[in-house]
Amino acid sequence: MTLDYRERMQNEALRFVTYNVNFASRRFPNYKKRADSITVEPNKGPEAPSLKEVVAKETIELLERRQRLSVRDLAKKFEKGLNTATKLSNEAKWREVTDRHVLLKKLMVVLESLKGHMVGQSKDEVEEAISMVENLAVQLAQREGELLQEKSEVKKLAIFLKKASEDAKKVVEEERACARVEIESARAAMQRVIQAFHEHEMKTRSTEKQKDIQELMREVQEARRIKMLHQPSRVMHLEHELQALRIQYAEKSLSSVQLRKELERNKKLEENKNQLYELEGLESLGSSLHIIPREDTAPDISTCSIQWYRIQPEGNKKELIPGATKSVYAPEPFDVGRFLQAEIVLGAESITIATTGPIDPAAGLGSYVEALLRKHETEFNVVLIQVNGENHASNSIHVFHVGRLSIKLSKGKMILAREFYSSSMQITLAGPDDQASSGT
Repeated sequence: MTLDYRERMQNEALRFVTYNVNFASRRFPNYKKRADSITVEPNKGPEAPSLKEVVAKETIELLERRQRLSVRDLAKKFEKGLNTATKLSNEAKWREVTDRHVLLKKLMVVLESLKGHMVGQSKDEVEEAISMVENLAVQLAQREGELLQEKSEVKKLAIFLKKASEDAKKVVEEERACARVEIESARAAMQRVIQAFHEHEMKTRSTEKQKDIQELMREVQEARRIKMLHQPSRVMHLEHELQALRIQYAEKSLSSVQLRKELERNKKLEENKNQLYELEGLESLGSSLHIIPREDTAPDISTCSIQWYRIQPEGNKKELIPGATKSVYAPEPFDVGRFLQAEIVLGAESITIATTGPIDPAAGLGSYVEALLRKHETEFNVVLIQVNGENHASNSIHVFHVGRLSIKLSKGKMILAREFYSSSMQITLAGPDDQASSGT
C-alpha cells in the first residue's frame, strides 16, 4: 500500500516537472559525435548533473514540499478545531463533553491513518501530533474532573448560601419581632410616663389652688376674727392707708402724664408756631379734649367745620369717628392706644391738630366697672342735655339704671329707653360744663 502511494505521488509530480525543473545551462548544448557513432557533449569545465538526476532531485523536493504543506494544513485544521472546541467549551462546558471526546477520537483516527501513509520526518511530526492529541485528551479528562469537582463545590456553596440566606431571613424576622415588641413596650412606658406627668401636674395645680384657697380662707377668717373682736379701727386704718396710697399714686401718675404731655405740647408748639388752635385736656380715657384758640385773633371755632379721626400708631392708618364733629370730644375705649386728630376747615384753609401721644386708659376704671358688676343694679341721677342731637330745655331729674344685662333711662315709673349690652354699643358721657358730647 505504501509503494502504490509513492508511485502515484511520483507520477503526479512528473506531470509538472517541465514547469519547475532547473537546468544547469541557459543555452542549447553543443553535441559531438564520437567514432562509435555516439553523440557526446564536449567537456568544458565541471560536469553538470544529468537530466535524470535533476528530475529526481526536483521530484523529491516537490514531494517534501507537498508533505510539509499537508502537515501544515492539518495542523491549522487541528488548531482551528481546537479553538472552536475551546469556544464551545467556554459557552457550554457540560453539554459538549461528549462532542469533545468524539472530536478527539476522530482526530486520532485521522492522525493514525496519516501515520500509515507518511515516512521519515513527516511520520515523526504525525506521531508528535498524536502525542499532543493524547495529552490533550488527558488534560480534557483532568479538566472535566476539575469541572465536576467545581460543580459539586458550587452546588455545596449554593446550598450553603441558600441556607445562610434562610437563616438570615429568620434572624431578621426574629429581630424585627423583638424590635416591635420593644417599641410597643417603649410606647407603653412613654404613655405611662406622660400619664404620670399629667397626673403630677394636675396634682401640683390642684395643690397650688388648694394653697391659694387656704390662704384666702385664712385672710377671710382673719377679717372675721377682727370684726368679731370688735376692732373696726384697725380695718378702717388699713382702708384709709390704702385709699391714701391710691390717691397719691393717681396724683403722681397724673402729674407725670401732665408733665410728659406738656413737654410734648411745648415741643410741638415750637415746631408749629403759626398754629391757630390747640388741644386742651387729659389725653386719657374718662376725660375730654377741647379745641381752643391759641391767639385772640383766631376765628371763632363754632364757625368752623370739625371732624375727629383715630390714627393707628403703626402705619398711620386714619379712621373716621362717626358723629365726632364738635370742638369737644370724649375719648372712647376704642381710642386707647391710638392718636386722636382733629381737622378744622376754615373756608378754603384746613388746619390739623393731634394729641401728643396715644390715649391712655383711665386709672381705676377697671375696678370701678368691677364694682358696678358686683352690684345687681346701680342708679344715677342725671339731667338730659340733648335728645336725638337736639338740645333739651328741661332740667328735670332722670334715673339712669346700670344693670348686669342692660341699661335703661327712666323718669319715675316710666321707662324712656332701654338697651341690652352688645359689642356695637358705644356710650360717651360729658360733664355739665362741656358744650356737647362726642355724639356717639
